[in-house]
Amino acid sequence: MNYYISKAVEGAFEDVVERTKIALQSEGFGVLTEINVQETFNQKLDVEFRPYIILGACNPKLALAALEREDKIGVMLPCNVVIQETGHGVEVAAVNPVSSIGAVGSDDLRATAEDVKQRLERVVSAICD
Repeated sequence: MNYYISKAVEGAFEDVVERTKIALQSEGFGVLTEINVQETFNQKLDVEFRPYIILGACNPKLALAALEREDKIGVMLPCNVVIQETGHGVEVAAVNPVSSIGAVGSDDLRATAEDVKQRLERVVSAICD
């Protein structure tokens, strides 16, 4: 099982970032953080890097359900979504929460992780449509 869900996406990088945010919103996620890796590496390391954004997405209802089942699950929150330019265009990738929940070993969390996974799969698919 992959630890991520990903698709190649048509469009300009900035447009894909905006479409990703809209798709996340439609599935009940808010973007808590946005890290511009390209800009950070340039400023802090004086290194050129490809366009690469990390969005920290959270669905509050699902986060609450997970935290009520396992109080330390917060170390795996929020759900990260990456938008990056590759040699073949733009790619969107999201964490596969079912994969990471396996490390916790909690059957109680599995249903919540499956719900989050399905939502993130729909987000990635919506961007490709």
